[in-house]
Formats: sequence, structure tokens, C-alpha cells
Amino acid sequence: MIRTMRNIGLALLLACAVPAQAALDIKDIAIGAKEQDVKRQLPSVHCKPLQWESKAADRRCDDSRVAFGGVEVQVTFYLKKDAVEAFDVRFDTRELDRFVKFLKSRYGRPESETRESIERKGDKPREVYKALWQNGKQRAVLTAQLEKRRASMLVSRGDFEEEIYRVR
Repeated sequence: MIRTMRNIGLALLLACAVPAQAALDIKDIAIGAKEQDVKRQLPSVHCKPLQWESKAADRRCDDSRVAFGGVEVQVTFYLKKDAVEAFDVRFDTRELDRFVKFLKSRYGRPESETRESIERKGDKPREVYKALWQNGKQRAVLTAQLEKRRASMLVSRGDFEEEIYRVR
């Protein structure tokens, strides 16, 4: 009995010491959710078959105005066999700091985060912010060219990024 209590106490201590990895989701819709779940959470979403053949997805669902972390975003969900394989979130670059602060509170600290200046001959340097969160085989990659109007974050699993636009 005492040994069992000690094991339970140790498990609770470890659970508190190691932060749980947050699901990479938007509006409680995570990778693996069904199209019905997307429609339930976002009633204004419009779903249709993908317009090109891809191993990564066969349907897409788009919503143009979703509040996420106090920032208005546009989101596209990519589904394969009625399961969300990825989602792309686009937002105004002016909201970058606010959005990243929210993502850090929701997903935890990113695995990597950089701001870099890319020099281009005869042009002003391009300022780029990148952040990466990973949760097992899932990853969220946020990229923002600071001089551009729109920034985006792709949340996916597996080789989605390589497969979605591959010509078949």
C-alpha cells in the first residue's frame, strides 16, 4: 500500500515537473478531426473536393473570418478520408507579436524561433520571422516576411508539405 502511494506521488510529481505538450489545434480542431467536427466548430466553413489530385488530401474546408487568440485569421483545413491532415492559418503580419504570444501560451515555447535578415542584391534586405512547434509527428511552422501584408502558419503531420502540391 505504501509503495503504491509512493508510486502515485512520484507520478504526480513528474506530471507537474514536465509540461504536457499542447495539441496543435485551432478552435479545438486538431489533426485527425472529422469534417463534421470542423463544421460544428466553424458553422460558416465551406468544404469542397480538392481541385487537384494529391496524396496528401482529397478535400478542403475554408473559413475566411475566425477569431483565434484575439486575432482575425483565415483558415483552410485539408482532409484525407474524412480526417484533418493539415490546416493553414493566414493572418495580418501587423498582428505577429500578439499572435505569437498567444501561440506560446497555447502550444508552449517553440522548438526554434528566429528573426533573420536575408540580403538581396540591389534590394532592401528581407526580414523574416520563423517559429516551429512540434508535438510528436505533428508540427506547426509559422513564417512571416515582415514587409509583406500576410503571414501564415501551417500545422501538419507526416510529409504533408512535400505531398500537397506534388504533380501526379
